Amino acid sequence: MEIQVRYDDQAREIKVGLDGDLDLNSVNDFKMRMDESIEEYKSGVSIDCSALRYIDSTGLGVLVSILKKVKEYGGTMKILQLKPYLFKIFDVTGLTKVFEIEVA
Repeated sequence: MEIQVRYDDQAREIKVGLDGDLDLNSVNDFKMRMDESIEEYKSGVSIDCSALRYIDSTGLGVLVSILKKVKEYGGTMKILQLKPYLFKIFDVTGLTKVFEIEVA
C-alpha cells in the first residue's frame, strides 16, 4: 500500500491518496499517518481512492475511526473516486450513510 498525505492550504484539508490494498497489513501505517496529520492540521480529510484496489473490514474500521477524529475538530471526510465494486462494500455495511462518497 502506498499512501500519500499532504495538506492543501487553499482547501484547508488533508489530501490523501491510496494506492493498493487497505487491509490488515496496511491499516496500522495508514492510521498512524492520518492520526498525526489530523492532530497537526485539525482539519477535514479528502481521500482519493482512484488507485485503491481492495478494502477489508479492518480498513473500513480505520476509516470510521479517522472520521470520528476529524469530527472532533469540526471537519468533514470525503471519499473520492471510489470504484463501484468497492462502493458495494460500503453500501452493504451501511457506511454510505456515514461517509460522503463520490463514485468513480
